Amino acid sequence: MKKAHPILKFLSWSLLTGASGALIIFCSALLYLSPKLPPVEKILDIQLQIPLRVFTSGHELIAEFGEKKRTPITFDQIPNKFTQAILAAEDSRFYSHHGVDLKGLTRAFIELATTGSIQTGGSTITMQVAKNYFLTRERTFLRKFNEILLSLQIERELDKNKILELYINKIYLGHRAYGIEAAANVYYGKSIGELSLAQLAMIAGLPKAPSKFNPITNPSRAIVRRDWILSRMKDLEYITTAEYEDAVQQPITAELQRTKSEIEASYLAEMVRKELYSQHGKRAYTEGFKVYTTIQKPLQASANLAVQNGLIAYDQRHGFRGPEAHIELPPPEPTLETLEEKRQENAPDETSDKTKPAALTEQNKSLLNQLRSYRTIANLIPGVVLSSKEKSSQVLLKTAQLIEIPLENAQWARTYFNVNERGPKPKSMEKLLKRGDIIRTRQLEDGSWELAQLPTVQSALVSLNPNNGAVLSLVGGFDFQSSKFNRVLQGGRQAGSSFKPFIYSAALENGFTAATVVNDAPVVFKDRSLESTWRPENSSGKFFGPTRLRQALYKSRNLVSIRILRTMGPGKAIRFAENFGFNRKDLPNNLSLALGSAAIKPWDLAIGYAAFANGGYKVEPWFISRIEDNEGEVLFEATPITVCEQCEKLEQEAELTMAPEPVSATEEEPQSLESLLEQADNSETEAPTEETQEKQLPVAPRIVDERNVYIVTSMLQDVIKRGTGTKARTLNRYDIAGKTGTTNDQKDAWFSGFNRDVVTTVWVGFDKPETLGRREYGGTAALPIWIDYMRTALDQSTEEQRAQPDGIVTVKIDPETGKRAVAGQVNSIFEIFKEENAPKAEKLEAITHPDEGGDSSFEELF
Repeated sequence: MKKAHPILKFLSWSLLTGASGALIIFCSALLYLSPKLPPVEKILDIQLQIPLRVFTSGHELIAEFGEKKRTPITFDQIPNKFTQAILAAEDSRFYSHHGVDLKGLTRAFIELATTGSIQTGGSTITMQVAKNYFLTRERTFLRKFNEILLSLQIERELDKNKILELYINKIYLGHRAYGIEAAANVYYGKSIGELSLAQLAMIAGLPKAPSKFNPITNPSRAIVRRDWILSRMKDLEYITTAEYEDAVQQPITAELQRTKSEIEASYLAEMVRKELYSQHGKRAYTEGFKVYTTIQKPLQASANLAVQNGLIAYDQRHGFRGPEAHIELPPPEPTLETLEEKRQENAPDETSDKTKPAALTEQNKSLLNQLRSYRTIANLIPGVVLSSKEKSSQVLLKTAQLIEIPLENAQWARTYFNVNERGPKPKSMEKLLKRGDIIRTRQLEDGSWELAQLPTVQSALVSLNPNNGAVLSLVGGFDFQSSKFNRVLQGGRQAGSSFKPFIYSAALENGFTAATVVNDAPVVFKDRSLESTWRPENSSGKFFGPTRLRQALYKSRNLVSIRILRTMGPGKAIRFAENFGFNRKDLPNNLSLALGSAAIKPWDLAIGYAAFANGGYKVEPWFISRIEDNEGEVLFEATPITVCEQCEKLEQEAELTMAPEPVSATEEEPQSLESLLEQADNSETEAPTEETQEKQLPVAPRIVDERNVYIVTSMLQDVIKRGTGTKARTLNRYDIAGKTGTTNDQKDAWFSGFNRDVVTTVWVGFDKPETLGRREYGGTAALPIWIDYMRTALDQSTEEQRAQPDGIVTVKIDPETGKRAVAGQVNSIFEIFKEENAPKAEKLEAITHPDEGGDSSFEELF
């Protein structure tokens, strides 16, 4: 028998010794490291960082906040083709190994032995799960060994599908996208289940190197990686040759997508973010909270458009301030007419189209690159003028469209001098726009294009449900990205005449009636609380003599309001206004209060008007309806103070029919709607369950006599029928009411209006107070925005007048004196009164108000 060759014998013993040594090292490491490994069940408890998401009441996405974009999905939601693509790219033996791929590990160990470092890894998907959830990303032997041990442990305790689900939700795929669902949205604006085979393969190529193989930043490398994965899928018989050949022919379609909100409501979303951050700190951005707001998508969309159109209309009334910028261009390329002629020669049967994709010449590519720094704002698209002729200008838009602006769509562009002066209408586009001008355009309903510009004026709109204070829509400015200052809630501007209804309502509580006659005549005041001698005027500069309160309100007569307040005394009016939610500190304790000198936020004014809309109850504004965690568990559900007229009647009946008992409910602890309505049921009822208790809503307290509200509302309806708000008659509604407001020098324009279901306040002005122009008032600047919005809001509201309350009487009066009309008087009119204040046939006695600084004689004032 031949003896083994000495060399073979040596090699055999060396291998045996090496294997034994490796086994000993492995067992030693296993004994040393195993106790230090985390339990696998901990992986299921790890909270993935999921952004805060904000939704409308109809569950449409408004915004999301968080550093990491992630939308976890289950294994069942993973497309089969993606599973095959990721296995082909990362771990083709995933379903056959037990967490460790010996071939891959052998390759990694050889690299470590020969180069001193691991270059290609050799990690399985299970090993990547162990690394991503528990370990660091350093490339060391010890970390790799921990990875192996954890992988074996994970495979023993979790099934393959669960491991793959953990993997695809955790991996980083570039551009802040974590997980495949987020990546599909970031790169393609779609769900992972909506992607094509080529797109799925593109995403499957990202885990290896999200930057190197990124379709946005490295498209050439990305397509090589994609095609290699498709080739692997073909080799593994996941796809056919035909599918492979079709997929590799597909161009890169990835574009960086912003979070696709379904409705623009950034100002409201920021309010939600601040609220959640105040409650949860930085956890608000990582724990996947879902916040459902009271915002209604159709109303918010209408509010956005109304504000944008209203501000653009104001801006165009005051002229063209010139192009945003100018860039020097080389000699012009062929004009639109020349291109059209050439196109007709090549395709004579096609119809003419004045909007077309621009030819991507080197010059156009350069121009498009320069236009990137100009953001599209409120559908005002930036573009560069390529040429101008007498009747039109040719413009290359940021969207790569080549458009034509005709002279008739630039007639508004008279040269701006100041808010009160502008030049003549343009007669030639050549003189208006020059080649190289950077301008704004917008497309009109008929498809044509109009010259535009970004407004410098601002606006705010807030709309509420007056019966519970829910915010239906909110716009804090023209564009959130340009200015995050929320004009609905921040700052505060003088309310002007839009504050007068609260003065008149206070007057009705203090002996005045809608028929009380007050002299609209010049007056001079020397008041210590005012800086100097004050000579207030009406906006027209005219005075109209004796005027009934109703007429004074709908005509917005300033002198009448001042005389009313002087009679009552500012202190009494301020205390009354506090019932509507206004802060005493914001209300000046002098006669200027009658003209709305108080700096008030649109938010507060809308809440004040809500009391007129709901019949005299105090509600609180709110905008978060429900908060859920990532698992869908409800963490918070709103229980807003709600108007319940039936509850009030039941309570009054109970007071009359039941023996006096200690009152258990206070203003601080209002009774629920259900508990009050229960009094109407004489039958025995079961004890409330936990479910019914959760649905109980606190009842809104009454803050003003319903008869007072009924009279004030009828006066505010006259503002629209025959006063400063007659433009709103275009809505053809008899149930709407409101009040215009304009401050000194037309620095602020307001309109607040309502019906039973919706109350809306609109403000227009410059952030730094300056005049809007001598022809701009609440009825010209703010009211058109209100009308455009309410046209949509009122679609959901039945046209219905509030029922006349008990204690109101209708009397024929003399319109000149406000006294009861004599029998047979021809020019008499009807007026409504509180029963106790109705004029009698005999002569009325003078009313005196000796307290709180008010005058004691009507003769002096009237």
